[in-house]
Amino acid sequence: MQEAVQARTPAHVWIVGILATLWNAFGAYDYIMTQTNNAAYLSQFSAEERAFFDSFPGWMEAFWALGVWGALIGSLLLLIRSRYAVHAFGLSLVGIVVGMGYQYLVMEAPESLTTGAMAVMPWVILAVGIALFVYARNQAAKGVLR
Repeated sequence: MQEAVQARTPAHVWIVGILATLWNAFGAYDYIMTQTNNAAYLSQFSAEERAFFDSFPGWMEAFWALGVWGALIGSLLLLIRSRYAVHAFGLSLVGIVVGMGYQYLVMEAPESLTTGAMAVMPWVILAVGIALFVYARNQAAKGVLR
């Protein structure tokens, strides 16, 4: 009788998966606090910044949700070694790109959101999103994700 041998999960999958889950869980927290108008959380933003966030059209918020939840689901799928992590991260990238495109090409953000760390953060989010998509795609191609 022949037994199926299951390959051991490489340590880097656990490391990337856990770090990605923590990173994307904060994005989910930010999304929930913003969408539920949590007063304590939103108190860190100026009235001008809050007005900017409130001005997003519904379809834009849908792409924001796609970016956030796609990334969190992709991270969890990565931890269970599912090949569907690639699809989730791909959908997340669509949300990130459409959201950033709209914010940079159509909207005029308050100066406080376009300087310092706030100016860099969208690009960091995009870079992490691309890196997670490429990583998951590579792991799926190697047969690590099933």
